[in-house]
Amino acid sequence: MRFFIAGLDTETNTFSPIPTGWESFEECLIAHGDATQRPLNACSAQLDVWRRTGESNGWTVVESLCAVAEPGGVTGRAVYESFRGEILRDLREAKPVDFVLLALHGAMVADGYDDVEGDLLEHVRAEVGNNVPIGAELDLHCHITDRMVRSATAIVTYKEYPHIDITERAAELFRIVVDAAVGCTHPVMATFDCRMIGTFRTQEQPLRGFVDRMKALEGRDGVLSVSFGHGFPWGDVADVGARMLVVADGDLAVARRLVESLGREVYAMRDGLIPRFFSIDDALDRALAAPKGPVVLADTSDNAGGGAPGDATFILQRMLERGLREVASALHWDPVAVRFCREAGEGATLDLRIGGKSGRTSGSPVDLRATVRRLKSGLTQRFGSVSLPIGDAAWIHASGIDLVLNTQRTQVFHPECMTGLGLDPSRRRVVVVKSTNHFHAGFAPIASEVLYVDAPGALQRRFAEIPYTKLLRQVWPRVDDPLRD
Repeated sequence: MRFFIAGLDTETNTFSPIPTGWESFEECLIAHGDATQRPLNACSAQLDVWRRTGESNGWTVVESLCAVAEPGGVTGRAVYESFRGEILRDLREAKPVDFVLLALHGAMVADGYDDVEGDLLEHVRAEVGNNVPIGAELDLHCHITDRMVRSATAIVTYKEYPHIDITERAAELFRIVVDAAVGCTHPVMATFDCRMIGTFRTQEQPLRGFVDRMKALEGRDGVLSVSFGHGFPWGDVADVGARMLVVADGDLAVARRLVESLGREVYAMRDGLIPRFFSIDDALDRALAAPKGPVVLADTSDNAGGGAPGDATFILQRMLERGLREVASALHWDPVAVRFCREAGEGATLDLRIGGKSGRTSGSPVDLRATVRRLKSGLTQRFGSVSLPIGDAAWIHASGIDLVLNTQRTQVFHPECMTGLGLDPSRRRVVVVKSTNHFHAGFAPIASEVLYVDAPGALQRRFAEIPYTKLLRQVWPRVDDPLRD
């Protein structure tokens, strides 16, 4: 067997003030066929699973481009077209191949391409013809489009949020596509538009039980895979919103019946899926009243993992105004402030202007008289089985608050982004993390309580008010019951 693998992964917040270009990809990863030989990230880890599994069977693996950027605004047209061209050239040179596997995101938008993944899959299909299986793994925060489904043989999304199952889903997709390549199965796909927009946490009920039942359905009665694509609310594209997807073996009627049943089940519990958020002051009041710490506050509106800048100051400003102490907060994306800290050196005290640099959604800069406690380069934090860089980092202390500043825009995944500097968040009364939910796996074990804060910022949580221009169908919560006949 001979097969082809490639990856292209970024999540596009079309409302973000941060453009995504060459430097954004170079900062994370652009690998021309050797991503699996480098430190792995969430995208290249999928390629690594496919390569290792294929080589263990004695098969030939042709690895192409793997390009990854931190979520941000729309990708430049020339950047995407260059990546697409490289993948297609490598595929053309690799032919004949028995199957193709692509690690994608599902919510990437480029200038002129609202459905990047659908466009790429369509071009790959045109290159290999109709008889070569094509598999794609997507983030569950994806826009599942008809164009993707028409061009792929099988699509699998992550099932968990936080995304703790990326490599598990890669192995699942590999099995499905290999079985199709040797003729053991004949995958067919059906989707159901749940007509819902929001963010949903799989560690909480009732969604936890639903995901477990999704898994239990797989491998039975001709069902190969079940995916719930939550959608990415901050993408102004026609297909924004949640969708179910079922892959069945040869029987489209089975796939259609199951996908509609599951989709309507999700829809019926939509009100119970709304995550609870606190205002800044309500969250601070609750944290201060807690009998013990640390109480972890998630700054969900300034999550770089959703395309936000990561330099918003709304929570920081309010904590200073209220005189909170014994607080740790990360990660504040501020390369200028980090540069000043490096120049001053560890132990120095200096005036620093923190955050508020990227636009209106970042708030106003905060001026602090701060002491530099620790500086470090090359710091990483765990995300599942991989370690992700945060760039150069500075731990500073000002007015009873410890802040971690960094140079590589990213969200908080794990306490290592603090402990790597010698800052122990478990010893603080309040810990503020700029993340929506990926922090949970790492911080929940040390937290006395976790509170999700709806502060002002780039990630608007009032989903009914997001100013879409391309959404043409009725969706909840804009209307109460969009599936009503």
